[in-house]
Amino acid sequence: MARLLLIEDDLTIRTPLIRALRERGHAVAAASTAMAGLRDALEDRPDLVVLDLGLPDLDGRELLRMLRAVSSVPVIVATARDDETEIVRVLDAGADDYVVKPFTAAQLDARVRAVLRRGPTGGDTQDPALVVGGLRIDPRARQVTLDGATVELTPREFDLLHHLAGRPGQVVTKRELLTEVWQIPYGGADKTVDVHLSWLRRKLGESAQQPRYLHTVRGVGVRLDAPVAQR
Repeated sequence: MARLLLIEDDLTIRTPLIRALRERGHAVAAASTAMAGLRDALEDRPDLVVLDLGLPDLDGRELLRMLRAVSSVPVIVATARDDETEIVRVLDAGADDYVVKPFTAAQLDARVRAVLRRGPTGGDTQDPALVVGGLRIDPRARQVTLDGATVELTPREFDLLHHLAGRPGQVVTKRELLTEVWQIPYGGADKTVDVHLSWLRRKLGESAQQPRYLHTVRGVGVRLDAPVAQR
């Protein structure tokens, strides 16, 4: 099941398309403006974005450029613009495919599957689960278990834990976390990291004063490591 983000302002297109793609086994979220779509793409990390160009607040090509500056998520542009020059510009700007309206849900579904097969999330290729002590982080299912029990995390908490688990025993700076997880420049936002680490610790059943997995290195960053008994 692919997680799709549909950025489309026309309700008469958006609603039936969401329904049809869900019937084909996809998990579909939607946004009706460019800025809402950009936010959702960065926060929820979908497997693929379906992007309309004629958005009310910003042209879709500009949104595509903004998205490409911070993310490599596959993008299929779905629009009524059928000019060849426009198609070439959009593909050069970073789109992975281009479908011209009107199109059927079956046609879009086929393009979605084709694009995903090209990338690391498509076909039979799977990111391996990360295991640190009793923690198991499955990036494909976006699921976390601790000693066999499921841990319910928000998308951002999952991304934070996954990033740290990929570097067990290493001190990761707040600068790196803001750049790699939040994809924003460092400076003035480090409290965001502290708050999310606090929430994450609570869900892992620990605290900054009594850490098990998440160890703060004062003035430097945070280190994820297995408890001594589980190494």
